[in-house]
Amino acid sequence: MEAHLEVRKIVTFAEDVFSEAGRPEALLRKIAVVAVVKNPFAGRYVEDLSPLTQASLELGKRITALAIAAMGGLAVQSYGKAGLVGLAGEQEHAVSMLTTVFGNVMREAAGGGKAWISSMTKRVAPGATIDIPLAHKDALYVRSHYDGITLTLQDAPLPDEIAIIAAYANRGRLNHRVGGLAAHDIKGVDGLV
Repeated sequence: MEAHLEVRKIVTFAEDVFSEAGRPEALLRKIAVVAVVKNPFAGRYVEDLSPLTQASLELGKRITALAIAAMGGLAVQSYGKAGLVGLAGEQEHAVSMLTTVFGNVMREAAGGGKAWISSMTKRVAPGATIDIPLAHKDALYVRSHYDGITLTLQDAPLPDEIAIIAAYANRGRLNHRVGGLAAHDIKGVDGLV
């Protein structure tokens, strides 16, 4: 099987937050781009899922380019990824599209990133909601950037589809004040601190 998937649609979600608890702060922009693709393995067990992993490379480039454009020139500080698989598929189908192959494309689009990319996958019917976790791209222990973006696809994934999601944000939560490693203190050597 070649590494190409039929894309039914691409959806972009944008959230701009200007204040929290009545306190204005610098803009927090969160972007999530979703590609809804045909699942070639729906309805059957297939041992080798590498075609999905291979296909995630080009699909990743396509949706991360859209996500970075939607950031509107704001530098990416955090990222996350997710996958929804239709009821005729396996959770493993979505997981296979969110491996290091996809992750490295996300890092490259963001201008680099040393940290592990938080992720979430699940099997769902159309209309399900998913919370995509976000964390700092260079140091996982930066608590101010533990956040997320929530989205719902009203007509996806169909039973024989997979929805793959790349998400980015330009800063941490508004009013963050629970301590931990500060973004300006990141050493950036191991993805943790």
